[in-house]
Amino acid sequence: MAARGRCPECGSEALVEDAHYAQQQLVCAACGCVLAEGLLTTTYTEEEHLREVAYAQSTGQKEQLSRCLQRGIRRVQDLCKVLQLPTVFEETAVSYFQRALQHPSFHLVSLEKKELLAGCCVFVTCRQHNWPLTMGTICSLLYAKQELFASVYLSLQKELGLSVPALSLVDLVNTHLSSFRLFRNASDTPALFVEDKEKMIARTMQIVELASETWLVTGRHPVPVVTAAAFLSWQSLQPAARLACTFARFCKLAGIDLPPPAHLRLKELLDILLRMASQLAWLRVFNLDKKTVVKHIGDLLQHRIFLLKNAFCLEDEDEQPATAPGEGSGGEGSPSSAPAAGGVAREDGCPSGGKRRREGGSRRLLPPCLTNPRKRLRTAALTPSDSAITGDEPISDSEIEQYLRSPEEMRAFRKAKALP
Repeated sequence: MAARGRCPECGSEALVEDAHYAQQQLVCAACGCVLAEGLLTTTYTEEEHLREVAYAQSTGQKEQLSRCLQRGIRRVQDLCKVLQLPTVFEETAVSYFQRALQHPSFHLVSLEKKELLAGCCVFVTCRQHNWPLTMGTICSLLYAKQELFASVYLSLQKELGLSVPALSLVDLVNTHLSSFRLFRNASDTPALFVEDKEKMIARTMQIVELASETWLVTGRHPVPVVTAAAFLSWQSLQPAARLACTFARFCKLAGIDLPPPAHLRLKELLDILLRMASQLAWLRVFNLDKKTVVKHIGDLLQHRIFLLKNAFCLEDEDEQPATAPGEGSGGEGSPSSAPAAGGVAREDGCPSGGKRRREGGSRRLLPPCLTNPRKRLRTAALTPSDSAITGDEPISDSEIEQYLRSPEEMRAFRKAKALP
């Protein structure tokens, strides 16, 4: 194809582009003079003035980045824009993603995990900058399963040696409740269901602290606990109009998803509140259940420490017998008078008394994994050949060498055996 311009050697205008070994050259058709080699130009204007395109303006810089890396960086940038994160967060997340793809552990992973890797980098960056962001939010944006996301996140944290601080419950409650639609009047939300944001956050925070003190948060995902606490606080602020509202309807009105374990967390919180209510004198006359106890959440939270101490008073000393076998009843200084004194001291420290504890079926305050342990799988029955093994069978010559001790082992064995 002829191009504009003149040959500097012969002055001919017959300039053509010639592909020599896939490299573009501008050649004079009259004298064969090569005017330029490897021009990164695509327009006639640049060819006319014989100017090469700068490398930064060409596609050469982008060709250094793989297609997977370019797509991952765009995904990281898009997530940061959706979450409205600062520019510093975006730069940090991009650098983490580039480091991760260069690590050998992520070279042969599936494409799905590489896409989740971008979300993990954003999640790590937010946690490091104390930005309240939950794993469920990232998974909802990426349409990913939380189990798979968690595995990629742990691998990223381990391989890159990243230090990720835990998210505080205060920040999590504020962030989670800020997305509720119950704090503003809407056409689909009844007026009685609209609540003041500050009041609900303060009450929810108190219930979450109660759950933390009673082992309901330890080792569990915090979002179901916060959701259940928000539902109880919302009901307790106006119980007359909201007790009939179900948990599922509350989540629908708030515009959030109902986590599957939230029903279990709600049941555990109500059990704790019922046990605390049994220690208040003015509530003992009522026949409280899991619905009516919500009306008195304000009083229960006001005396939380005192009620928890009484509701879960340990019975270690009550379970011990009054006198040991073989000991007689002595005088004032005899051992038999010690349990009586201990009983008085216990009644002073735990005003409910032993009788009230027995009536209420008091139990110790333990984590749910101990109070409600999972059932163990039944082991398979032994076969007749396995049950016939007693351990007295003779040892074969090929196997006996494993049991022979060296002289050093024999000396160490005699020395250990001689110890008392």
